[in-house]
Formats: sequence, C-alpha cells, structure tokens
Amino acid sequence: MTDENKEPHPMSRRFRGFLPVVVDVETGGFNPEKDALLEIAAVILTMDEDGWLVRGETHLQQIDPFEGANLEQSALDFTGIDPWSPEREAVPEREGLSEIFGPIRKAVKAHDCKRAVLVGHNATFDHNFVFAAALRADIRRNPFHPFSTFDTATLAGLAYGHTVLAQACKLAGIPFNNKEAHSAAYDAEKTADLFCGIVNRWREIGGFPPPPVPDEAG
Repeated sequence: MTDENKEPHPMSRRFRGFLPVVVDVETGGFNPEKDALLEIAAVILTMDEDGWLVRGETHLQQIDPFEGANLEQSALDFTGIDPWSPEREAVPEREGLSEIFGPIRKAVKAHDCKRAVLVGHNATFDHNFVFAAALRADIRRNPFHPFSTFDTATLAGLAYGHTVLAQACKLAGIPFNNKEAHSAAYDAEKTADLFCGIVNRWREIGGFPPPPVPDEAG
C-alpha cells in the first residue's frame, strides 16, 4: 500500500484529530507570568494495534528559572526542588521547551493528527505555565491547542468519584507512591495511566464509538 492510500492512524479519528499528550510541570509558585517553571514532563500517548489507548514515550526537562522569576519557598519545599543544584542539569526555557516540543510535533505527524492537546491533572495550571514560558521564549511552533485541554481531575471525579490524583489512581487500580509524587515525570506517567484507563473503560462499556444518530427524515 502506498503512502497515499494507507489508512490513517486510528488516533486521528479518536479525539477530533488531536493527539493527547500528558504534561506535568513543577514550578516556583502558582503565577505562570511571574513564577519560575522548573521542570516539565510530557508523555506522548498512542494506540496499540487493537485500538486501546496506551502510554508511550516520556520526555523530561529540568528548566532554569527565567531572569527575574519569583520562587516561593513554600513551593520549593513542596516539590523538593533546589533550583540552583548543578545535579539538575537544567537548561534555559527556550532550549528545554524546544526539546519537549520537537518529539511532540513528530508524534502529531506520525499519528496523522492536526495538533496536540494537553492532558493534565488540573490541566489549566500546566497549560498556563507551558504557554507563558513559550511566549517568554518566543517559541512560535507550539504544538498544543491554544485553549482546549483534557482534565483528568474532572474525568476522575466522573469515573471514580475522586479528584485527587493519588486517590483516583488507587481507585483505578494504578499503584501510586506518594514518596515519588511531585516529580514531573512520575506525576505525568501516573496521569497518563489514569487517562488511558478512563478512555479505555469508556470504550469497554460501549460508550465509544457513539451510536449512530437516527435520521429524522427517515
């Protein structure tokens, strides 16, 4: 089969042509305009040959605080991040985001999708920090949809009756170690497992694809 005649990737038909990518950020506070982005992880999702959503590659970058960035001590105590530790091997925002965005753009193309959509636990927080940092770094090829997101806190509240990531994972049968939490890669991978589980469960019980709409004219 030639490239022109090959079937599009099944992911391209699942989320309106968007590729879900799970993102978690660790920061120096709650204000994306003023507080530092310190760590970002992105987990690219894919579909197996049977059409089930599964976790794919994880990409992680440690980020240097931008010039003039605010760092709340309470936030650093919560995450356990020392922004100035040489062991972090942190890089400037532009370099770090470029390293994250590059594989995402390739995955969007490989899955025959139009663009990525950010999946996060309380997704607005992660989305706002990613877009504020991309704007500061003058990155114009941001692969993410500018305002649409999938929020696993909301989805978990619907599916499992709990919005806290650790508790929702436990209810979903996903192991969760609180000592490893608040690391961007760990939280992103657990969020990815939670999202995949909810999406696949919906399919399993017959919720997707939706039934055909009756033809009123008939």
